[in-house]
Amino acid sequence: MLKVVSRGLAAAFLALLSLTFSVPAHAVETLPLTEAISRLPVADEDRSGYERDAFKHWTKGDDPDDGCNTRAEVLISEAVEPPTVGPRCRLTGGRWWSYYDQVWVTSASGSDIDHMTPLAEAWDSGASAWSAQRREAYANDQGAEASLVAVTARSNRSKADQDPAQWLPPAAEAHCRYVGEWVGTKLRWSLTADEREVAALRQVAAGCPDQTVTYELAT
Repeated sequence: MLKVVSRGLAAAFLALLSLTFSVPAHAVETLPLTEAISRLPVADEDRSGYERDAFKHWTKGDDPDDGCNTRAEVLISEAVEPPTVGPRCRLTGGRWWSYYDQVWVTSASGSDIDHMTPLAEAWDSGASAWSAQRREAYANDQGAEASLVAVTARSNRSKADQDPAQWLPPAAEAHCRYVGEWVGTKLRWSLTADEREVAALRQVAAGCPDQTVTYELAT
């Protein structure tokens, strides 16, 4: 009888320890930009087999009952002045700040939703090996503010699928934030970076001593 009770107490004690000292599986980390860059795995890129349709995007969004897709939900979330949401999630009015080029946008149709790390770049950097479900989660990621950004159509299309070795926002004052969010997105999704990309990131980071990177691993 004593053995049974002892075992029961031991099991209860171990369960209590587990509750008391358990660590979240995916804790949020904040790092100086230079340290965050050093955590990026370096690897060559390979775009073989890439198709944009491999990333199902603009799905029903985080709230499938609101009638809005991911794009509309991001626009609503990032609006400085909220738009009116009409039937079938038609957005009218509202105002957005496009930090890439420091421009105000006054209509939802004038904004693009930019994937911070473009879909093609993600494919090059590891997403080619993902399941279709994980690629869909990436393409519609609202779990981190930096993953999807409302910006002017002009700046988004200028960026296209280029990395920071090839393209930086036209507004110089946006570079530190942009590079920090680029690195945070790659760390969040465990994506790699090639050598030219890392060199460009470090070059920008040298002028951003106070920039930090906050990220949480995607589930």
